[in-house]
Amino acid sequence: MNHPERQYLDLLADILRNGNRRLDRTGVGTLAVFGRVMRFDLAQGFPILTTKKVLWRHAFAELLWFLRGETNIRSLLEQGVTIWSDWPHRGYVRATGDQVDIKTFEKRILADAAFAARWGELGPVYGKQWRRWLATDGREIDQVAEALRLIRKDPASRRIIVEGWNVGELAAMALPPCHKTYQFFVADDRLSVALYQRSADTFLGVVWNCITAALFLAIMADQAGLRADEVVWFGADVHLYLNHLEQAREQIKREPRPFPRLRILRKAARFDAYRLEDFAVEGYEPHAAIKAAVAV
Repeated sequence: MNHPERQYLDLLADILRNGNRRLDRTGVGTLAVFGRVMRFDLAQGFPILTTKKVLWRHAFAELLWFLRGETNIRSLLEQGVTIWSDWPHRGYVRATGDQVDIKTFEKRILADAAFAARWGELGPVYGKQWRRWLATDGREIDQVAEALRLIRKDPASRRIIVEGWNVGELAAMALPPCHKTYQFFVADDRLSVALYQRSADTFLGVVWNCITAALFLAIMADQAGLRADEVVWFGADVHLYLNHLEQAREQIKREPRPFPRLRILRKAARFDAYRLEDFAVEGYEPHAAIKAAVAV
């Protein structure tokens, strides 16, 4: 049986071979293809790439942050997760003219709650939309709670969707959602999820997004008493930044190793009450990390 990670390596090769060269929002530039699919059967292991070391704990922390409905980077920084720092740092520098470096900015976020409340906020990003989508009549809709209700009470529903693309609030977001739509599917005692990603940073972001989708699936299945089955990933604008091309070529040369296994050590009372220590990833033995810069 072909290793499931081959899909990802083939995707890198596809972009390098067939990608359209484009000038993008960041100014870095990309090679891009349109419309690609990957499928990960969790019976074959948990989809953390092995051809480079991935900080899966950080990806888990981010997903739990989404599920709690949080939108401020302070609680992420408290766990050593810095992936969202670039956007508020840039906003602070532009607004104040203070050319503070990002590490000093992060330290101030951690040390000063008032500063964090003013400058660590990302706007109505994922957590806000997932847990507190503002309806036109003023109600706040908890999409995750509603999805779990449908999984339990109406498993054949075709409306078990968690959506991040709130057109009315995009302008207020530090970054509009890239992994925008999740749809769940129940078959007997199995739960699967499909993720639609409008913009797919394939070397950095997609790696992370497959992990968070798989963990989201595992948590919802755990809460519903079902078996986590399959993650189906759909990418629209699937790209490599031009400063990631050599890293992609290096990764393609590497041989995949067995995917690790995920164990949930404690079933939380609610989907938003899981902690990082509730999860164990067993058998993860990746190749060395490959460094690449995030395009902001």
